[in-house]
Amino acid sequence: MACFGRSLDSPCTLALLVGFQFAFVLYFSLGGFKGLVSVLVHTTEPEFDYSRPHDVYTNLSHLGVPPPPPRNSGTGSPATGPPLRDCQIPSPLLVGPVSVHLSSPLSLEDIRQRNPLVMPGGRYRPPDCEPRHHTAIVVPYRNRQTHLRALLYHLHPFLQRQQIHYSIYIVQQWGNGTFNRAKLLNVGVREALRDEDWSCIFLHDVDLLPENDHNTYTCHKQFPTHLSVAMDKFRYRLPYPQYFGGVSAVTPDQYMKMNGFPNQYWGWGGEDDDIAARVRLSGMKIVRPPVAIGHYKMIKHKGDRGNEQNPRRNNHSLCATTYLSGHHSHCWSQALGLCCLSLFVQTCPTSSS
Repeated sequence: MACFGRSLDSPCTLALLVGFQFAFVLYFSLGGFKGLVSVLVHTTEPEFDYSRPHDVYTNLSHLGVPPPPPRNSGTGSPATGPPLRDCQIPSPLLVGPVSVHLSSPLSLEDIRQRNPLVMPGGRYRPPDCEPRHHTAIVVPYRNRQTHLRALLYHLHPFLQRQQIHYSIYIVQQWGNGTFNRAKLLNVGVREALRDEDWSCIFLHDVDLLPENDHNTYTCHKQFPTHLSVAMDKFRYRLPYPQYFGGVSAVTPDQYMKMNGFPNQYWGWGGEDDDIAARVRLSGMKIVRPPVAIGHYKMIKHKGDRGNEQNPRRNNHSLCATTYLSGHHSHCWSQALGLCCLSLFVQTCPTSSS
């Protein structure tokens, strides 16, 4: 305190002036207030350089090969080999940002050849380690062949590097009637769980391609997860706090707790906000990865015929009604209204007609 009582030409006052000048220069060199705060306050937000992405097929040659089958010991009983080690978390094959090619994708046969370890039906299991995560990816679909091939070309190598057990299910609506995304998701979830005991279910739009393989396709144990938090369409920002569209994930228990998805939304829009409301009404919350990880590119396209904007998409009073619509039904599948839509479900092939 003695420094402030001395004359301006004192050494202490001179040191204070130099200190203020240094702080002034530092403030602007860091980009102002936000930059200064980022230095002074610890943050756990990861950093990635998206200006130098890796090819999406990087490290695929490092995927293990299955061990040779053990020889019969001659005792008559089948020989068993050593158990596989658990897959590492995080996977050592991850590369971070990956390039997204939005030009005309390869044919389905070419995609199959680029992914030789993917089994028929679009199913993959790491050959050299025991996966800790088992994920079904459900894609609602109609008349988007180019987008579907782009998604398969990009998503298969992306997921293989994460060393998870996965399968892709395409739920296609037949005919030219109005599209119903949420009802297709209900059907896809039901059929995927009939096919295998998946621990995680992803709800994935066909026109969204992930840009960072650290965005792992796994579920949060307690709460539904929204993964597409930073889409190029929205300048890599979350458009509003309750947004749940694009790519999201639930466990089977979470799906049942929120009473599935709404069936009342025909056309584009509304069902995402309804699903977010169901999460809240069921006593859960939405969790998200860091913005630096949840990057997605959207394939640009014109509006689809039969998928016009839903005039009731902003009618939020529907949310509670649709959430409760099946809780008092004696039949869960009847509550979902699965018989009311002409559709089919297929495990998505890397080669199909």
